[in-house]
Amino acid sequence: MTEGRLAADIYAAADARLSEVDERVAAKYPGEPAGRQPVHTVYVPADKYAPDVVTRWGEQALAIFRQRGAELGLTAEVGDRVAAKLATEPIEDLRIDFEDGYGHPGDEAEDEMALSCGRSLTVATPFVGIRFKSFERATRRRGIRTLDLFLSGLLENGDLPPGFVVTLPKVTAVEQVAVAADVLAALEKAHGLPERALRFEVQIETSQSILDTDGTVAVPRIIQAAAGRCSGLHYGTYDYSAGLGIAAAYQSMDHPAADFAKAFIQVSAAGTGVRLSDGSSNRLPVGDAVLDAWREHLRLVRRSLERGFYQGWDMHPHQLPTRFAATYAFFREGLPSAAARLHDYATAADSGVLDEPATAQALAAFLCRGLDCGALDESELPLPRARLDAYARRIG
Repeated sequence: MTEGRLAADIYAAADARLSEVDERVAAKYPGEPAGRQPVHTVYVPADKYAPDVVTRWGEQALAIFRQRGAELGLTAEVGDRVAAKLATEPIEDLRIDFEDGYGHPGDEAEDEMALSCGRSLTVATPFVGIRFKSFERATRRRGIRTLDLFLSGLLENGDLPPGFVVTLPKVTAVEQVAVAADVLAALEKAHGLPERALRFEVQIETSQSILDTDGTVAVPRIIQAAAGRCSGLHYGTYDYSAGLGIAAAYQSMDHPAADFAKAFIQVSAAGTGVRLSDGSSNRLPVGDAVLDAWREHLRLVRRSLERGFYQGWDMHPHQLPTRFAATYAFFREGLPSAAARLHDYATAADSGVLDEPATAQALAAFLCRGLDCGALDESELPLPRARLDAYARRIG
């Protein structure tokens, strides 16, 4: 090796001064986690939940798609894939809702409902869980008790399902997240679960979860307060908008205030392994409004995807066709370019495009996401899945 002019102690001093920083950065920014991310979370009120809910939603979604889907102007490729998805896996992530969608029926009724839902939960989706009430004073004890009872019912029938995650709503103080993490640890001990088996998503639906009272950005502190248990940050369109005083007619995922909040969420979560979800559309494709609401939903889902939010919320079976239509069109339209560019990068081909490792990572992640949700087939990928995963996570 050719000798430079700097003495060895300069190298050693740089290493010594930055070793602690290296460890801190590696701990806080582990990068993209392994495994699939669902393209949506479907919220079903607890009193509307039944073991056949996934089947019923799929049948209803497929029926309206067969009846009206041609009006969306989809390609035959996308249309066929949407129909197949609705027939086989219409819901990727199911959340049984004990919060806004359920209300406050009284402690005795909610106790019975929590146990009943836990006992009857049939895992028919890759991801599943519940949303309990917030850790604000008025609902804190109720939320903890619901989660405890739900787990009691669920674990009567066996182990915790794969992909199980719970949702903490309406965070108004970072300390609520820290307490939620401690409660989950206590629940693991109480129910004999492995350490860190319970993880949670945090809903970002209050101004206090973006900007703290001292003027600092709250989102990074929320992630840290979760002590490694936070799997996702979900933007709550309507609570957040209402909290800012935005009139109901203008509350939307594409309002400038929503984009402002989601920019903070995105920057704060980048590299941490915490995944992001956009919110929902409250325009339901029912009655005479099916086509207009579908077009609006298509536009909003596509907009989220283009901005790096690969997950959203769906609240009605008729939103499933456009969730998958927008998602599949996005990945299929991007497939030729992404596949060619990653192939050229991997083979060091002179393609006329100078892609860097970070771009190769983004290309591989794009293709993996398309494969996971059913938009793409493995035979269409430029590299084996294992190698794509390695690029997506920058391993090796």
